[in-house]
Amino acid sequence: MRNPLDPAALDAALENVHRAGMPGLFAEVRDGDHVWRGAAGVADVATGRPVTAGMRHRVGSITKTFTAAAVLQQVESGEIGLDAPIGRYLPKLVPGARGDAITVRMLLQHTSGLAEYLPYAYPSLKAFPALADTRPDSLDDHRFTRFDHVELIGMGVAAPAVGAPGGTPGLYSNTNYLLLVELLGQVTGTTAERYITRNVIERAGLRDTELPDGPCVDGPHSQLYEAWFGMIDPPRDYSVYDMSWVGPSASLISTVADLNRFYGLLLAGEIISPSSLAQMRRTVPVVSQEGRIIDYGLGLHPLTAPGQDVFWGHGGTVWGGGALAVIRADGERQLALAVNLQRWNRLDASGRPQPHPIDDALAAFQRVAMYG
Repeated sequence: MRNPLDPAALDAALENVHRAGMPGLFAEVRDGDHVWRGAAGVADVATGRPVTAGMRHRVGSITKTFTAAAVLQQVESGEIGLDAPIGRYLPKLVPGARGDAITVRMLLQHTSGLAEYLPYAYPSLKAFPALADTRPDSLDDHRFTRFDHVELIGMGVAAPAVGAPGGTPGLYSNTNYLLLVELLGQVTGTTAERYITRNVIERAGLRDTELPDGPCVDGPHSQLYEAWFGMIDPPRDYSVYDMSWVGPSASLISTVADLNRFYGLLLAGEIISPSSLAQMRRTVPVVSQEGRIIDYGLGLHPLTAPGQDVFWGHGGTVWGGGALAVIRADGERQLALAVNLQRWNRLDASGRPQPHPIDDALAAFQRVAMYG
């Protein structure tokens, strides 16, 4: 049987991203029963220790798909109403008319109108995303800060609304998913971390995936280098970091193999039911953290190229690290990718990120990986 993957082309495209300035990256591509894994560059710029395709990695907002799947499991069991108001479950966190108007679905798809709490938790990022007016000081100030989820939610709820409940385009906001974390705890009688671990991570047989309870990444992993648009030069390692600032909305540690396994099982209807998966794939326009309008479902969104097949998945970033995991709509072709540098673009005079060779090289690798 012909191998639909081209290992030489994938190796070359991955190496090109490293040559363009990415310290290290690694990936796994699957097509049916065929699997390619590759790595390029270093996990530690000081020692030259190489990255490997089996390393564990912080995957950021890819966590949201796991959280959404957990919520939908509870919808299936009748404990949560998908179109029920969040005020029914968490009246103290979202009180009054607002709690009556914002539904669980709106939180999942980022159409609640609730603001992002991040600029309030990280004061030197208060102008974010007005990038030229930010400073990276808060990253060091909060490396070991233990944030309380209820306090973070309070910051987002108290901030000026960014839209009417249910209005589109929505605005991507971690406040939405921290509320879902609290919702899971309320209806399951345990913590969201325990519920997601038992009913999503372990159910999928993911042996190298966890929601951390400390600041370190256990097992083989890369350093994570944050450049903050050239304001941290040379980029600084933030691989040791307390992730309570996002919790189970973006704190997951995983591997590229585990991510591909998870999304494969998800689209096969083995994590949630096919009807729940159909709900996940009903999209609305949402303004992303990069300021682009994207189609977004319930913790899942489509990626398309003109004239090409649709892929479903999620991306994620943390301080210094990034990841992407996508699967073709038919479940056959998959890509999971991890990089160990973030915000490599410098800013122009108006504060907009300038093009960087990494951008084109990453896009080229993704095209090869997704479309051949």
